Amino acid sequence: MINAAILDDEPRGSWLLEQKLKSFSNEINIDAIYNSPEDALKNIRQKNIDVLFLDVEMPKFNGFQFLEKLGEFDFEIIFTTAYDKYILDALHHSAVDYLLKPIDEEQLQSAIGRLVRRMTQKKTIKENNNNKVSNPNKNKLALSTIEGIYLVEKSCIIRIEALSNYSAFILSDNKKIIVSHTLKEYERLVQTDNFFRANRSTILNLDYIVKYKRGDGGTLELSDGCEVEVSPQKKDELMARLF
Repeated sequence: MINAAILDDEPRGSWLLEQKLKSFSNEINIDAIYNSPEDALKNIRQKNIDVLFLDVEMPKFNGFQFLEKLGEFDFEIIFTTAYDKYILDALHHSAVDYLLKPIDEEQLQSAIGRLVRRMTQKKTIKENNNNKVSNPNKNKLALSTIEGIYLVEKSCIIRIEALSNYSAFILSDNKKIIVSHTLKEYERLVQTDNFFRANRSTILNLDYIVKYKRGDGGTLELSDGCEVEVSPQKKDELMARLF
């Protein structure tokens, strides 16, 4: 069973979606309904949800700003909106689907089908990754994607960046591998190596630092030219690791 939440500032909009989702009660369970992004920010992490049906146009801050404020999360997103101008933004957030209001039954069915397939893929990938954790080759990391499994030398990883509920591995050969797991999961896998979580959205390989710029938390320049802001709370740990 897929646990879902709805965030829509219009109670009628969330109610209508809830009624339409009842046609999929064998697959979808509505675990929470929020009519303000502030309420969702306070409470959604306490819910074990698999997908959020997210409105875009809301007062105070929109659906994309809501995701930015939420930070790292591991559930899927299906956007629901009356406007088609945000489709590219939705793609940037790796959304499962983008449903235009009033939501058509066939569109909703297609989105649910796509959601089920993505969750099945994620489950397979997670099982593969869990199996690889015990791999005696400690120098490599198995990165499972929809296309296959990449065996990557840890020493070749420059940094790992958060992309909503995905992670992007940037390698020394300029290759970029996107994996459907959060940074938190990979932080555990590389914590015994020469990696450092500089802020909420970046884990970096200390071997690729070429310069530290002073500041509140400071800024790290990496060998590929990228600059990474260091969280002020992480500055002392970084100094200890570097010097």
